[in-house]
Amino acid sequence: MNDRVLIDKFGFREYDARWIYEKDINKAGIKNLGKGLGSQIINNTNKKNPRVIVGHDYRSYSEEIKIALKEGLKSTGCKIEDVGLSLSPMVYFAQFKLEADAVAMVTASHNENGWTGVKMGIRKGLTHAPEEMNELKEITLNQKFISGDGSEKIIKDFQQVYKDDLIKKNKIKKKIKAIVACGNGTAGIFAPDILRGIGCEVIELDCNLDWTFPKYNPNPEDLEMLHEIAKAVKKNNADIGFGFDGDGDRVGVIDDTGNEIFSDKIGLLIARNLSTKHKNSKFVVDVKSTGLYNKDEVLLNNNCETIYWKTGHSHIKRKVNTEKALAGFEKSGHFFFNQPLGYGYDDGINSAIQVCLLLDNQGKKMSDIIKDLPVTYQSPTMAPFCRDDEKYEVVNQIVKKITEIMNNKTLIDEQVITEVITVNGVRFSFDDGSWGLVRASSNKPSLVVVTESPTSDIRKKKIFEFIDKLLQKTGKIGEYDQKI
Repeated sequence: MNDRVLIDKFGFREYDARWIYEKDINKAGIKNLGKGLGSQIINNTNKKNPRVIVGHDYRSYSEEIKIALKEGLKSTGCKIEDVGLSLSPMVYFAQFKLEADAVAMVTASHNENGWTGVKMGIRKGLTHAPEEMNELKEITLNQKFISGDGSEKIIKDFQQVYKDDLIKKNKIKKKIKAIVACGNGTAGIFAPDILRGIGCEVIELDCNLDWTFPKYNPNPEDLEMLHEIAKAVKKNNADIGFGFDGDGDRVGVIDDTGNEIFSDKIGLLIARNLSTKHKNSKFVVDVKSTGLYNKDEVLLNNNCETIYWKTGHSHIKRKVNTEKALAGFEKSGHFFFNQPLGYGYDDGINSAIQVCLLLDNQGKKMSDIIKDLPVTYQSPTMAPFCRDDEKYEVVNQIVKKITEIMNNKTLIDEQVITEVITVNGVRFSFDDGSWGLVRASSNKPSLVVVTESPTSDIRKKKIFEFIDKLLQKTGKIGEYDQKI
């Protein structure tokens, strides 16, 4: 191993660690990351030899990165339990099942090839919060490492243990024909088996593992992936289409007519379905999500409360945990289910199962179920490039500007801004229920822009144009990944 340590400080992101491999981090850097994480786990558990579950996704370089990470962890005294090729939720599940002290999953999730990273956590069902990421960054970059004598063992056949746990408690009565798309990512060896196991007729789409991602990135927010699923749904006359991301913690949904249903609306349908059986429940949704939750008649009639919170899987799962919420939903497709439905963490396959249970329970087509919700016009999540060392300052500028516009009652498309929420970037709303959002991405050098209007598609686009003008004036915005 090259002794020169390369580890870019910007790779320690809000709650995950992400780098472009060999450009921003090398094997020696990964080993130091393992030393830092191991030292942090020991400090936080007060155990000399804590047990750490380790897994990796299906990228050409993920296994060699895992080996370097394990070397670092073992050098601090950690006992490694390696579950092999995994989904992130499988690693989280293993911490519960094997009663381990911490987890480390080598994955770059849906990021393009070349990226790598680690999702990690100490408390069961929770991944690192910003405070813990800062602590890890401090330990790693300043090499405040603990020395110890660790060990390693391979946990065989754990994939099946994870599959069986989801299958045995989620059987459906009605046969559902489902397109299962995995973008050639790791979910391909899990999702089809599990959904067949609960009783679905599964038609596979890009489920063979191929780390080059030859067709599209496995990202259920990517319109290219969603369009491919839509085509397959229509061609096969399927009841539903599911798209999973690279590490299996997110899902995207296409209805029986080939229409995409944004995940926040899927979340609302699931929440409605659950609320009839679980009255007085709490639900947590992220600030990118539709404004329909707060006014939903079914949730209100069942005395359920919705809390809007910071975007990001780590933020939402912690809020679900502290509020003892039944479930949490993110527009990006991260869904979180507490007991009796899950263990509190995000699992894309369990989320797809909850959609199947919704269809099973309602006895209607998804296109008819979605008609029960008021119509809104939503944008996809759009991500303009913005440097990591500039993005938070840009967002602060936008927050100030929008607050100023609200205070001055300046008209935007003939309406005034009536509410500004700054829990995560800025979400601003108008009298007609339309809203826009600008925030910094948690895991890439980019911003996040979302708009929604209950009145028209044009209005949604006008709000985006307003946001884009503000962003362009900063002079620090690059190309968007997609636009409306």
